[in-house]
Amino acid sequence: MAQQTDTSAARAKSLDLLQTLPELLTHNLPDRGDDEAFREYSTREKRWISLTFREMDARVQRWREAFAALNLSRGDRCAMLMPNSIDAICFDQGVLSDALTPVPLHAIDTPGSSAYILSDSGSKVLVTNKYLKWKGIRTSGVDLPDLQLVVITDDEVPAEDSDAHPRVIPLETFLKEGAGTPLPPPPKGGDLAALVYTSGTTGRPKGVMLTHLNVLCNVRAVLKHLCPRPHDRWFSFLPLSHTFERTTTYYVGMGMGNAIVFCRSIATLAQDMQLASPNVMMGVPRIYEQICAKILQTLKKQPPLAQRIFHWAVDVGYRNFCRENHLPVDGGAISLLDPFVSGFLDRKVGSVVRRAFGEHPDVYCFVSGGAALNPAVSRILLGLGIRIVQGYGMTEHSPIIAVNKMGAINPNTVGPALPNVQAKLGDGDELLVRGPCVMKGYWKLPEATAKAIDPDGWLHTGDVAEIYSDGQIRIKGRIKEIIVTSSGEKIPPDDLEQAIGMDPLVNQVMVVGENRPFITALVVVNPLEWEKLCESLSLDPTDAESFRSRAARQAVTKRIRAATRNFPNYGVPRDVYLTRSPWTIENGTMTPTLKLKRRIILANLEKEIDELYAKRGE
Repeated sequence: MAQQTDTSAARAKSLDLLQTLPELLTHNLPDRGDDEAFREYSTREKRWISLTFREMDARVQRWREAFAALNLSRGDRCAMLMPNSIDAICFDQGVLSDALTPVPLHAIDTPGSSAYILSDSGSKVLVTNKYLKWKGIRTSGVDLPDLQLVVITDDEVPAEDSDAHPRVIPLETFLKEGAGTPLPPPPKGGDLAALVYTSGTTGRPKGVMLTHLNVLCNVRAVLKHLCPRPHDRWFSFLPLSHTFERTTTYYVGMGMGNAIVFCRSIATLAQDMQLASPNVMMGVPRIYEQICAKILQTLKKQPPLAQRIFHWAVDVGYRNFCRENHLPVDGGAISLLDPFVSGFLDRKVGSVVRRAFGEHPDVYCFVSGGAALNPAVSRILLGLGIRIVQGYGMTEHSPIIAVNKMGAINPNTVGPALPNVQAKLGDGDELLVRGPCVMKGYWKLPEATAKAIDPDGWLHTGDVAEIYSDGQIRIKGRIKEIIVTSSGEKIPPDDLEQAIGMDPLVNQVMVVGENRPFITALVVVNPLEWEKLCESLSLDPTDAESFRSRAARQAVTKRIRAATRNFPNYGVPRDVYLTRSPWTIENGTMTPTLKLKRRIILANLEKEIDELYAKRGE
C-alpha cells in the first residue's frame, strides 16, 4: 500500500478498499506491522504481554493451518467460548480467513444455553479456555451430533478424552497437528462472517447471520461519526460475543491500527484501566453509573466547601461541553465567570477524577450502548471532562444504527443514524431502519426473518423512538416493555428505573404495573446502604421480615418519590418490594449482555407482586 500521511482520515479511508474482515488485520502490515496490536495479562507468565500486528498475523497463520487440517467445508460453523484475549482474536481471524463461520458463545452464559447454541448452529468445532466449561456443556443433556472437536486453550485435558467423541485436545496439539497444512481459498464479501445468537430476553435465542460486508459497512460508517486518532489505545472489557464490542473495539480498533488492551476481569477493571490509560472504550450504562456512584460516595465524605467546589466544577464543565457541542447553555449571569474559573476548577476537580481512568488520562471517546444512559450520570461525567457519547444498535444491524458525532454530541439522544442507514418511524413510532448493515436473516428461521424485515427491506427494531428535525434519534423504550396501566397510561420503564437507580440504596430496580392501577418498584438493595437504613428504623438488616416491614417499604418509597419527582404522578411508584437477592446471569434473570429478563422476574415474583397490590387495596 502506498505510503500516506498518518492521519485518522487517511486510515479510515484505507478501509474503503477492504472486502472481508481478515483484511482489517493484514492491511496494517506494510505500514504498521511493528506497532503494538494487542495486549493482555498472561496468567501463565504472570505479566502483561503484547503482540505487534506482524506477530499477530504470524500467530493467526498457525491457527489457519490448524483449521485447514480439519477438512471442513466452506461456511461450516466453529464456536468459541472464551474471555477476551489474544487467543480469541486468533480463533476469529483463523476461522474467518479459512472461509468458515465463527459462532461466538457468551463466556458467562449457562452450560445449557451454550449447548443449545452449539446444537442449533451445527457447530463442528468448539474452542474454549477451560476444561470445566466443556464438561458443563457435555453434561447439560443437550445432544451435539455435529460437534467433532473440542480444543482447550488453558487447561490440561484428560488422556481418555483425546479418543472420545467429540475428540478433546489441548491447543498445543491442535496447532501442532495442523502445521504446514495448505490454506483454503479466502472468503468473499457475501460469505457469513458470524452467526451471533441474540441474548434471548424472551424465548430461545435466535442466530443472526451477518456477512463480511454487513460488518465492514458498519465499521466504515461508524468512522464517519467517531474516528479514533492514530495513537489511540482501546480498552476491551465487554465480551467479544457481544456484537457491540466485536464490531467497535475489535474490528474498528484493529482496522484503524490502534492498540487494544484486554481487561483481565470486571473485578480488576479499575486497576487495569489505570495501567492501560485508554483513550477509547465501549461500555454499558451500568458501568458508567457505578463509576459515577463511586465518585459521589467519595464526595459525601468531603467537607461542605469541597462538595460545593465539586458541583461548581461540574456545572462549569458541563456548560463548556454545551458550548463545544452547540447546545443551549443554562446558568444565567454566573456563567459569565466560566472562562476565568474553568482552568482552576478543572485542575482542582476534573483532572483529579479523570486520573481514575489512567495514570495519564486522555479520554478521546467513551461510548455507552445497550441501554439508555442516566442523564444525571451523563451530566456529571461530561462536566468532569470525561467524553461520554451514546450510541444505539442491535445485533441484527451489525450492530450500530446511530451514534453521536464528535463535536455535535447531544447527551439526550443516541445521535443521528449512520450515513449509510435510512431511518424512519413506523406504526406506534417504532424505529425502522434499512441499509447494507441489515442482517442476512435468522439462522433456519425464515418466518422470524420475514417478521423482522419487511418486503421493502425495513428492519423492525422493536423500539419506540423520536426523530428530531436535525436527524438526532431519541429511544423511548422497547415496544414490548412499555407498561400500560389499567387506566390506559403508558409508561416507558427505562427512564423511571434510571432515576430510581441513582439512589445509593438501589443496586437493581425494575418497575411493574402492566394492567394494574398504579406503578410499583422491585428493588435489590445495596447491603451497606440497607444496613444504614435499618439502623435508622431500628430494624434487623439480616431479618427477612425487615424487607417486608411497613416502615422499610415506606422509607424506600419516599426516597423513590424524591428521585422521580419530575415524572408524571401516574408514573411514580406507590409501593416497593425489597430483596437482597440480585438478578444475575447465573440465576437466569439477566441476559449475557446485562439486560433484565423482565418476564422471568415477573414470573418468579408473581406471588409477591400480587400481595403488594393487595396491600394497597387492589
